[in-house]
Amino acid sequence: MMRGGMGNMQNMMKQMQKMQKQMGEAQEKLGEQKIEGTAGGGMVTITMTGHKEVVEVKINPEAVDPDDVEMLQDLVLAATNDALKKVEELTNNTMGQFTKGLNLPF
Repeated sequence: MMRGGMGNMQNMMKQMQKMQKQMGEAQEKLGEQKIEGTAGGGMVTITMTGHKEVVEVKINPEAVDPDDVEMLQDLVLAATNDALKKVEELTNNTMGQFTKGLNLPF
């Protein structure tokens, strides 16, 4: 009986190693993804990676009003938050497949 238990443990360890490798590959692919967040009907666009690194900021010249810098700041903030929300959704969809059914407390 002890022998079967060790075989099951070894099999489980192999499965865990395989899952860790798959998780690492999924994380790497997330980093390669480019996600855009927008605000003001496309007046400001923020592009970030799946690792939440901002890689590009586009501001439509029509959005720049020297008398209303606060509005431009609000648009940049809203576009950044939009991009972050989309990255979170992508991360949850991608990485959630590894934690499904594990009944983890978080």
